[in-house]
Amino acid sequence: MKLFAITFCLLVIAGTSQINAFHRSEPTATPGGANQTTNHDGKIESKYDGFTHETTITLKKMRVTCGRTKGNFKDACVSLVARLHCPGIQLDYVRQASLQIIFQTDDWDQRHSLSQRDLSVVADGVTYRLGRMTLAGLSTDTLMTETLEVTLPYATFVKIAKAEVVEMKVGPSQFELRQQNIVAFRDMVNRVKV
Repeated sequence: MKLFAITFCLLVIAGTSQINAFHRSEPTATPGGANQTTNHDGKIESKYDGFTHETTITLKKMRVTCGRTKGNFKDACVSLVARLHCPGIQLDYVRQASLQIIFQTDDWDQRHSLSQRDLSVVADGVTYRLGRMTLAGLSTDTLMTETLEVTLPYATFVKIAKAEVVEMKVGPSQFELRQQNIVAFRDMVNRVKV
């Protein structure tokens, strides 16, 4: 009985160290091959959802820019949320990625109409037309907040994450991702064991 208890305790300790090693920030490989630490100020969470039977890796709401957008959202703040969807309880295969872009502005009339919701991403000079975004949320308090969402293939998300310069355009609104946003995308990709 003592042997069983000792073996059980050792297995629990070994399992805990594996989980802790998984959740620590690992160095992120850059396209040039050099390692850099994942200092992107974003919060990434891995969580299993028993209702949808999938594990999601989520980059929580992260600011992209305030006031530097081109188009009808000139005095707006832009943030994003990214999510990788892995079927089941595993991190070996990603079914798809989803991206939410959140626009916040004082002007309640600056919304994207249905015809102004097409998302294009330019990553290192290569253009990806990701299609029409859907309205995921709209709220009006002191600020008008519009949340648009699109689903994209995981391979496209990886190409965006590996790029050095990424620009996004939703209808007439155009903005460039900060380096911290791109590093956060790389950190998400590095958490998957593909």
